[in-house]
Amino acid sequence: MNADYLNLSNTQLALAAALILINGILSLLLKLGLTRRLLWASVRTVVQLLLVGHILSWVFRFDRWYIVIGLMMLMTVIAGLAASRRGGRTYRGMRVDGMVSIWLSSWLVTMIALFVIIRIRPWYEPQYAIPILGMILGNTLTGVSLGLERMTEELVARREQVDLLLSLGATRWEAARLPSIQAVRAGMIPTLNAMSVVGVVSLPGMMTGQVLAGQSPLQAVRYQIVIMFLIAAASALGTTLAVLATYWRLFSPEHRFRAERLVARTASKA
Repeated sequence: MNADYLNLSNTQLALAAALILINGILSLLLKLGLTRRLLWASVRTVVQLLLVGHILSWVFRFDRWYIVIGLMMLMTVIAGLAASRRGGRTYRGMRVDGMVSIWLSSWLVTMIALFVIIRIRPWYEPQYAIPILGMILGNTLTGVSLGLERMTEELVARREQVDLLLSLGATRWEAARLPSIQAVRAGMIPTLNAMSVVGVVSLPGMMTGQVLAGQSPLQAVRYQIVIMFLIAAASALGTTLAVLATYWRLFSPEHRFRAERLVARTASKA
């Protein structure tokens, strides 16, 4: 296996960035109204990734556990805040629920990976700890945000059914069971879809990066298998925690649906 790694120049980066012009031309021709958003998204992509690259270089150079933990905590906070922004409805405490769900599930699975599966010594080795947590956070964020959105929408759409079940003597869980199942399922679908076509339709980023860096394809596949199962576990756990947290927020111990706590996002901002 050739271990030579090709460094990309600024010219090569510029050539790749020029491809975004295809999106801009299509937006103009079809009058999609996305030109400004494409430009802003492109600028953010470049700035954010360059910033992350400099930060990671600094973290790798110092290699101190408190620096690694600090960066991991910052990543988790950002993911938690982003989890509750999806959907048209919200409730008081949704941001906390998203944050806690992502934090518990992602860190638990990451610690299992570092201490039990890969067995990194020291465990805070930034080369492993930060990328693994980052991949888990990104996918868990998607699952949690979809779960929260689906749960609130299902409760609004099925409000009459939920109220009817409660009035007939059903418990709060019996009334919320179907919306909860639908919400957890919605949160897990992206990961299940990715697992179904991985290696056949798409080559995951981690595996591709290792192969480009000169790693053996079989060894890269082993790492990717581990990552996919870690992502699946964290996404399922995080989505379930978020949906259960929503259930506890919106259903009282007296088996009453607190529909008044659900508000439209535009109204909540106002």
